[in-house]
Amino acid sequence: MTEVTNTASASERNWAVAAHLSPLLGLAVWAIGTLLGPLIVWLIKKDEMPFLNDQGREALNFQITVFLAGLVFSAMIFLGVGVLLLFALSIFDLVFMIIGAVKASEGVAYRYPINLRLVK
Repeated sequence: MTEVTNTASASERNWAVAAHLSPLLGLAVWAIGTLLGPLIVWLIKKDEMPFLNDQGREALNFQITVFLAGLVFSAMIFLGVGVLLLFALSIFDLVFMIIGAVKASEGVAYRYPINLRLVK
């Protein structure tokens, strides 16, 4: 599902890496901050850089998916499994953000394995 985009400039790749990794900075703001990083990066440069438009949207959709899963898992804390699921979700999010950033730095359009593509 990944395709190499040979036309992505170094600047586009760097912005795409920022879109994938920006949710890490958003953690300081609280869980909703993880959505703001990719959203801001995507909105700033989406019209100028096709590769960033694709990867920023993908990163934003993934963070929306993780946020929604986090809400569900938070509700499951009362069932006794929520804490474990939230921990696993955090590891899953971190690992796939890093993979996305590495692929974007190589100029590869990365697709997350589980992603609700709500932003088109």
